[in-house]
Amino acid sequence: MNIAAQRVVSIHYEVKDEDGVVVDSSEGRDPLVYLHGNQNIIPGLEKALDGLAQGDAFDVQVTPEEAYGDVQDGLVQSVPMESFQGVEKVEEGMVFTAQTQGGPLQVTVTAIEGDTVTVDGNHPLAGKSLSFKGEVADIREATAEELEHGHVHQ
Repeated sequence: MNIAAQRVVSIHYEVKDEDGVVVDSSEGRDPLVYLHGNQNIIPGLEKALDGLAQGDAFDVQVTPEEAYGDVQDGLVQSVPMESFQGVEKVEEGMVFTAQTQGGPLQVTVTAIEGDTVTVDGNHPLAGKSLSFKGEVADIREATAEELEHGHVHQ
């Protein structure tokens, strides 16, 4: 069986950023399991996996456009410290969920200057090319419920 839309795929993988730093891996864990063709993984990786079979290895470079997108300057904002009511101490690197007109958005504190906090709503890997290496562990037909819901049930 080959990877195709509406099939459940399991992969072991390692992903590195453009500096060669490992940013995620399934090593020592269960494989990543997803429903192929339902935008459950980044588009560039999904395209590269299409047609592979169980046991096939993959080694693919994914551009920012096919991964987490380019950095969007509009997602970086300065907000007053008072926006963080109830937080004892705001520090760089902290992650919060902001309520926006488009719904909830995860933001990371990138700078603090006096009473002004800079937050970034871009994905941490936005603007970066990624390198994926791994192996297809398993492929199976999706259940009717998985197809209806658009994701894998385990």
